[in-house]
Amino acid sequence: MFKHILLPTDGSDLSRKAVDGALDFARTVGARVTAYACLPQYPCSPYSDVAIEPPGDFQRRSEHEARTHLSEVEEAARHAGVDCRSRTSVHPSPWLGIIEAAEHGGCDVIFMASHGRRGLGSLLIGSETQRVLSHTKIPVIVYR
Repeated sequence: MFKHILLPTDGSDLSRKAVDGALDFARTVGARVTAYACLPQYPCSPYSDVAIEPPGDFQRRSEHEARTHLSEVEEAARHAGVDCRSRTSVHPSPWLGIIEAAEHGGCDVIFMASHGRRGLGSLLIGSETQRVLSHTKIPVIVYR
């Protein structure tokens, strides 16, 4: 079955619930986990001379937030007895980073949360989960 699970996390409540589900699943099937956080690109505009936050500060803050979320996953995995590593990368869209991390990491399944939006809300807001499902050949387990 599955031996290597990619577990994207953004630290949200829904993402934390998916962490619990993924670790239970990993323990049950004997899989290892790679926790992943996608770091945002610096939001600069070529049409503006104003910077809200210096690029170095933005990068340090983003890395610190991601490291905090990933550390929580690593700690939960330790308690669950699941082998867990973590990684980050910078991408303009999280779904791109998730797919790349799964492909380059040799993961055979992606386990991720979904907000479960339906109807017009899902069309207007979009969904990283939906984009991952639409653009990868790797199986995706959607946790709600």
